[in-house]
Amino acid sequence: MNHFLDVHKTDSAALNSILDQAHAMKTARAGRPRAALDDDLPLDGHMVALIFEKPSTRTRVSFDVGVRQMGGQSMVLSGADMQLGHGETIADTARVMSRYVDLIMIRTFDESVLLEMAEFADVPVINGLTDRTHPCQIMADVMTYQEHRGSIKGKKVVWCGDGNNVCASLLHAAAQFQFDLTFTGPAQLDPEDEFVGLARRAGSTIQIERDAETAVQGADLVVADTWVSMHDSQSTKERRHNLLRPYQVNDALMAHAKPDALFMHCLPAHREEEVTSSVMDGPASVIFDEAENRLHAQKAIMRHCLGK
Repeated sequence: MNHFLDVHKTDSAALNSILDQAHAMKTARAGRPRAALDDDLPLDGHMVALIFEKPSTRTRVSFDVGVRQMGGQSMVLSGADMQLGHGETIADTARVMSRYVDLIMIRTFDESVLLEMAEFADVPVINGLTDRTHPCQIMADVMTYQEHRGSIKGKKVVWCGDGNNVCASLLHAAAQFQFDLTFTGPAQLDPEDEFVGLARRAGSTIQIERDAETAVQGADLVVADTWVSMHDSQSTKERRHNLLRPYQVNDALMAHAKPDALFMHCLPAHREEEVTSSVMDGPASVIFDEAENRLHAQKAIMRHCLGK
C-alpha cells in the first residue's frame, strides 16, 4: 500500500521520482487554462475523499483542483460531516471509506487519527497535515528550491521561529534529500529530539543556534512560518510574540545569508510579524511559486499512491 504519511516513511528514490514527475506535469501545463484536464488522466474513473478536520485554503484547493485536472472526482468532507472518532471508531470509518473511494487525503489534528486511518484503510492514505508533521508542504518546498537553484543536496537551510509541524517535516526532508538544517528559535520551541536525531543519523548536519544572525550566515534558503495558530488564546499569542520577536525574518537578517539565498513561507503569513513585507515581496522570496507547487507536488504524490 503506497501511503504517503511522512517524508521519512517514503524512500528517497521514490521521493525524487515524485518530484521529477511534479516538474514534468507543471511544465506540460504551461499556458493552459487552470481548469483544463491534463493530457494524461491517471485518476480517470477514480474517486478521492478529501477529509478536513482542520480548515484549509491551500490544501483544500490544491488537492481538489489536482484531482480534477487528472480526470478524477473529489468528495470534500469536514470533520463535522464525518464525526471522526465520535461514536464510530477511526478504524471502522477507514474500512467503510475504503469501500467507496480509491484514495483518502486527511488533514487532522492528532497524528494518531492519520495513523489509524492508514492502518485500517484498504486504499492509500495521504497526510494533508497533522499537528506533528506536514509532508506535502515540504515536497512543494523542495520542488521550488530545485526549480530556482537546482539540487538541494548539500545546501544550508535555516528555519527561523517555532519548531512546529512544518519544521519537523523539513528535518525529515534533510535526511532524505541530504541537505543541512540550522534551527534558530527559542529553546521552549525547539523541534522534537526524535526528528533532529533522525536527520543527524542520516548524515545531515543539524544545528541549534539561538542567535538568528549567526544562524543565517551562509544560508542558501531561509524558511519561516506563522508564530501563532488560529486556535491560540490571546495570552498564548502575546507570549509567543515575545519569545519569537528576535527571530523575525527581515532585510537585515536576510543580508547575512548568501546573496542568492531564497526565502520561503508556507502561508498564510502574518506580515510584519514572523516576516516583513519587504522580504515577502522582495527578490529572494519564492512564496507564491511555493504555494503553486503544492498543486503539482500533490498531483505527483497522488499518482505515486495509486501506482500511476
